Amino acid sequence: MEKQYTEHRRTALLSEPALNRLLSDREKRVQLDWPKRYQIILGLARGLLYLHEESPVKIIHRDIKASNVLLDEKLNPKISDFGMARLFLEDATHVNTFRISGTYGYMAPEYAMNGYLSTKTDVFSFGMLVLEIVSGRKNIDRHLGDEKVDLLNYTWKLSEEGRSLEIVDPGLSGWDAGEVAMCVQLGLLCCQAVVSDRPDMYSVHLMLSSDSFTLPKPGKPAVHGRFFFEKTIRRSYVSKRNPVRRYNSDTQMGRSRH
Repeated sequence: MEKQYTEHRRTALLSEPALNRLLSDREKRVQLDWPKRYQIILGLARGLLYLHEESPVKIIHRDIKASNVLLDEKLNPKISDFGMARLFLEDATHVNTFRISGTYGYMAPEYAMNGYLSTKTDVFSFGMLVLEIVSGRKNIDRHLGDEKVDLLNYTWKLSEEGRSLEIVDPGLSGWDAGEVAMCVQLGLLCCQAVVSDRPDMYSVHLMLSSDSFTLPKPGKPAVHGRFFFEKTIRRSYVSKRNPVRRYNSDTQMGRSRH
């Protein structure tokens, strides 16, 4: 009976589409109107809150990205692929590791450069994912020209000019300007350069759940983009101490766990 249940769950998970497949397909993306996208963002925040603060053991996922978010028939999100996850002792706030695992575009720079791993590593990845959900595009897209290639820096530029709503997916329907603007601001807050300035997932969930919560102004985002990571790897990681190879922006870095 237990084996049958396990097989049933495995089959069910395999049949659930990943978020990236819907976002990358113009026709399928139409299914994701704004209420559904907001539902996905809120569900992901709730899931990460559980991993970071409510689970019996604190868990850092380390690879939060669109392809690791499965959607059920009601488009409720499920965080998947815990192959890189790191367990923390209850009183631990961070660790330093030489084993860097993750995906370009979603990795927090302090982790990619210095191996500094904390819950704020997942917060950064969540922020990038929020911006992708709002915009309907990848965080790095060479086809969009130099100004728009890096979603994070482009969004920051628009936000500073009071034009943050310009990143909204042109095909998005039923969107509320206030909610979308809040999500853009939240995404930028989660991707701030100063790690301690990023909100924890409890605060993120509160911001998304409360109509009366006033979000602070985001600070400058962390340096981002493929050029940054390639430069970082050439300068800092290709050594006996940190033997990490170069990868494309859409491929994962070493899956070794430490």
